Amino acid sequence: MRSPFKRRLEACQRRLERTDAALAVLVPGPNLTYLTGFEESPSERHLLLFVPQVGDPVVVAPAMYDAQLRTLPIETLAVRLWDDDDDPLEEIEAVLAELLPADDERSGSSRDDAPTILVDDRMWATFTQDLRECAPAATFDLASRVLEDLRIRKDDVELAALRRAGEIADRVSLEIRSRGTELVGRTEAELANEIEGLLAEYGGGEPAFETIVASGPNGARPHHHSGDREIERGDPIVLDFGAFVDADLEDGTGRYPGDQTRTIVVGDEPADEYERYDRVHEVVREAQQLAVETVEPGVTAGAVDRAARSVIEDAGYGDEFVHRTGHGVGLEVHEPPYIVADNDRELEPGMVFSVEPGIYLEGEFGVRIEDLVVVTEDGAERLNESSRGWETGEIHS
Repeated sequence: MRSPFKRRLEACQRRLERTDAALAVLVPGPNLTYLTGFEESPSERHLLLFVPQVGDPVVVAPAMYDAQLRTLPIETLAVRLWDDDDDPLEEIEAVLAELLPADDERSGSSRDDAPTILVDDRMWATFTQDLRECAPAATFDLASRVLEDLRIRKDDVELAALRRAGEIADRVSLEIRSRGTELVGRTEAELANEIEGLLAEYGGGEPAFETIVASGPNGARPHHHSGDREIERGDPIVLDFGAFVDADLEDGTGRYPGDQTRTIVVGDEPADEYERYDRVHEVVREAQQLAVETVEPGVTAGAVDRAARSVIEDAGYGDEFVHRTGHGVGLEVHEPPYIVADNDRELEPGMVFSVEPGIYLEGEFGVRIEDLVVVTEDGAERLNESSRGWETGEIHS
């Protein structure tokens, strides 16, 4: 059976042909990992993957990566190495001369005839300028023109990893909820550390993002940094967390994140504040439910955002819903499709994104409920199933 990376490379080349781009050039990051299974942090060293419209892909890399690159499950991948005392631009220039149409490199070629090179959206300016120097006649555009449509629909291996990440987040959510008033007196930072420990204990890798524990008035800040505030009896607490898990790939790498938010309350006093909190929490839960029910193939991402927003606006809290309803999730925690009102992108089976409406009352408290969902052939599947209620010690949705 062919490697999924070989299939992805071939799909990328087909899209290059449809967009009439000569080649894509990628650097360490999610695009390169998606196509090859090779994962490495960006650095000042030239490590570039060249994917031509026709022909075999080529990677130019420092010699120190030789062993790692030659184990990748892509038989057709050519590896060109350079040592620290070499000029990597000489190797890059030679590769471009091989992969670009010969006639297009002549200095007198017109702009219309010039080859198009698609560069990684997150390529450092240094490397982009080097490519311009090596291919002065080329025009440049972004690699997302071909890769966004590939990555936006998850395959079975990716979905399996995302489901496992969701299950881990569910287990942690239920464990923390069960503590009830035991949480009183803990600082936000202490609870955040405990959540990250549980994520690892239940099979997760490193946290997918900075864990958010936002208690009391801190919950009104959507991206609060967990601090030294002690949790008090009667506090609403926004808990936003997840961990990466490895996809079940025979060779290569692919890590996929969990991302779940629950808002709970510890203690049962004072009753008058509970009544108001219960009302706000129920509005957010209804908004999230309607948004999830709106998800199906052919519906736009904007329609999902508007569904959630309509419930919150009708309840009189429209000004307190201060962010988009969701974001795509895959090799990155935030990626397309973005669930925002003006996004006319139609949903397709295999897309995965968060649905996370919230209400934030400055100086008082905040409420956010978030699940990841995958678009199915006729609707949506939630990847999180832990309780969405605010009560502690209860397991219900």
